Amino acid sequence: MKIGLDIMGGDYAPKANVLGAIAAHQLLSPGEHIVLIGDTQQIKPLLTENGFNPDHFEYVHTEEVIGMGEHPTKAIVQKPNSSIAVGFSLLKEGKLDAFASAGNSGAMLVGAVFSVKTIPGIIRPCITTILPKLSGGLGLMLDVGANADCKPDTLLQFGAVGSLYAECMFGIEKPKVALLNIGEEDEKGNMLSLATFPLMKDTNLFNFVGNVEGRDLFNDKADVIVCDGFTGNVMLKLAESFYVLTLKRGLKDEFFDRFNYENYGGSPVLGVNAPVVIGHGISSPTAIKNMILQSRDMITTGLVGKIQAAFK
Repeated sequence: MKIGLDIMGGDYAPKANVLGAIAAHQLLSPGEHIVLIGDTQQIKPLLTENGFNPDHFEYVHTEEVIGMGEHPTKAIVQKPNSSIAVGFSLLKEGKLDAFASAGNSGAMLVGAVFSVKTIPGIIRPCITTILPKLSGGLGLMLDVGANADCKPDTLLQFGAVGSLYAECMFGIEKPKVALLNIGEEDEKGNMLSLATFPLMKDTNLFNFVGNVEGRDLFNDKADVIVCDGFTGNVMLKLAESFYVLTLKRGLKDEFFDRFNYENYGGSPVLGVNAPVVIGHGISSPTAIKNMILQSRDMITTGLVGKIQAAFK
């Protein structure tokens, strides 16, 4: 198993990425390897400083970097030797089993679609976020930013891939899938949710439990919450602020500590033909470590293959 890590992606690269890779290496099993993609002239001194044997990693040298503010499509085309573009090239060629980066998220989405392609039958890939539950478990919300505008059949597919993710990655049997809405009643919502509800109600693709409201994100009414990427991204940013607010107010709370993005590493891109994980731009070494471990889990559970089989 080979997990590719863009060592140049993120606000604190390459140092945070190198430290995160070192931490992840300690938790990997024999046969699970990390491939560092980026400027090796910057990587090797950091390994030496931390007393880490560089032979534990594999390396692919490239000096180009796609900046956080660059146009995703143009950057992928104009910078074929960038760490992100090279990572996706290796993923496409089968030289990597997964690829992760805390760099330009748009470039990661474009790169995934251009290289390993969307799974046949999937209308649009989506990105997800983990929802900590008050009961102690975990839930999932999707989409959270890849698709600001959606159609009903797209949301239906989000429910299917989200259900498979919750089953494979969280071990939840028959995950409860819900549609995010402004009320629980069947007839509530805007045109999109009103058109989506009957599709979900009649499907046998997943265990649909109806509408849920914003207040239900962190309780046990649903394991998977489906929404368009515009709504999901607003909810995600609001949820992320909870943890920051508790820190600023000097509050220590075990539940809100679980809102710390570092605990989860990154957001998987669901609906493409290989495991791809996008990390937060401000990823710390802990976040990088968990992003690598999440990539490993996507490989070992065979998640992509199960989504491919579901949409044949």
